Amino acid sequence: MPYPTRALKRIAVQPIASCVALARGAAEAANLGFLNHTPITYMKQRDLQALNNAAHSALDTKQDGESLDWNNEGAGNPVAIKGTVTPLDTNKNGERTCRKLTMVAQAKGQTQTWAPAVCKPDGGKWA
Repeated sequence: MPYPTRALKRIAVQPIASCVALARGAAEAANLGFLNHTPITYMKQRDLQALNNAAHSALDTKQDGESLDWNNEGAGNPVAIKGTVTPLDTNKNGERTCRKLTMVAQAKGQTQTWAPAVCKPDGGKWA
């Protein structure tokens, strides 16, 4: 199966980490060599799921500026990856809550940061 197809399946499974998966796919498709050896290049499906789980947990339990540590321990990847997820700038507009999210990953001495904005309706899921 070609890589782009696998990347699309990853995105469907992990809505918050999708920005990470898209960056990885775009970097490989565009041959952006400056992204070589960044944490995203070492991340596998289960690593992305660990990041996604941490993001959802941070969004649901942390106050603005309060970080949640995450790592890929137990994910089966020989490359140790760890980082933080920090929600920021919560904004409630009617029945919709939006937050900025800073996601940091560290692997093999390199650090990479993503900053998506996510929203959810009251009682709904973050997307």
